[in-house]
Amino acid sequence: MKTSISIWATALLHLAASVSAAGVTGKAFGFATGTTGGGSATPVTPTTNDELIKYLTGDEPRVILIDRTFDFTLSEGTATETGCIPDSNTCGEHGQNALDGPNWCSSSYPSVEVTYNVAATDPIYVGSNKSLVGVGSKGVIRGRGLKLTSVENVIIQNIHITDLNPQYIWGGDAITLGNTDKIWIDHCKISLVGRQMIVTGFDPAGHVTISHTEFDGITDWSSSCNGDHYWTMLFLGKEDYITLADNYVHDCSGRAPKVGGSGAVTMHAVNNFFWNNLGHDFDVAEGGSVLVENNSFNNVTTPMTEASSTEGGKVFTVVSGGEKCASSLGRNCGANTLVESGDWPSLGDTSMLQTIGDAGSVPALISPVTDVAHQVMANAGVGKI
Repeated sequence: MKTSISIWATALLHLAASVSAAGVTGKAFGFATGTTGGGSATPVTPTTNDELIKYLTGDEPRVILIDRTFDFTLSEGTATETGCIPDSNTCGEHGQNALDGPNWCSSSYPSVEVTYNVAATDPIYVGSNKSLVGVGSKGVIRGRGLKLTSVENVIIQNIHITDLNPQYIWGGDAITLGNTDKIWIDHCKISLVGRQMIVTGFDPAGHVTISHTEFDGITDWSSSCNGDHYWTMLFLGKEDYITLADNYVHDCSGRAPKVGGSGAVTMHAVNNFFWNNLGHDFDVAEGGSVLVENNSFNNVTTPMTEASSTEGGKVFTVVSGGEKCASSLGRNCGANTLVESGDWPSLGDTSMLQTIGDAGSVPALISPVTDVAHQVMANAGVGKI
């Protein structure tokens, strides 16, 4: 009993000590260690869309509290133009047609008229030194995503981003990173987007931690025609260092996550719960270097693509050899657990371990790994800090 009380007391003291900035709970770990966002700036609480945009832009340190839904859905009106029906849409109105904004539509795809909300294709640009923090479960940004370009030191915590033209490929990305550094995305929820939930461009994303976030892929417009969202997370920057920890990724059918294919991306994926993903989760291509440890996969068709072992990616899946992590991470790596899921490959490239260890504040493992699902579902998403 004394031991139990001591553990809880220690945990509470740690939490109190880790509240490092007004409005922000906890502090960044993994690759985003040292991120402070708006620091000790006096919190502001916007009440209109224009105020929110004003507070988010510029490099002045700000702590921005979100205590309501900011609805941008029709803020820039609608547009009607010619899109296309891609080969992937074999289920009509329950699939995704595509906008042709990036000239993506092939000449072989049938044309179709598309009407969409313009704001979702025009993200809000976020400046450096910002903490964007939801209050309770009230912080919602609807109909418009966030774009971080040539900025650093940003915290996005306890925010739900949703409803970005989910019926259309290229309808909108929730969070975009490019030429950034020190970004912490924590306790957020992302749902009903047209394209990527989180994406890094070809420029370096720098040091990023994505933690305790819910990636909700339930949709009425599925590119894979199975009720799951396909475009989940895409990391392909020149220098991306990504910690993916304690997240709940469910009802997604692809890119959950996609790592590499361009640039150089190092990822540490630990303590995540992947559930009911009727497609593939990890897809690692050339340029991707990934440690996948202590994750739980339940009802996942393909936890890792076969191409992850053949297309030049470097992956350690910890089927065995967990002790190889000790010298770099200060602890052994944890094996992953799979329930009613596809095969898990045995891949043993450990070249990324030192880079992960050098980041500092390496996440501790949820132990035993069979507790990952319960703990992640209890703590990931909005309204849980």
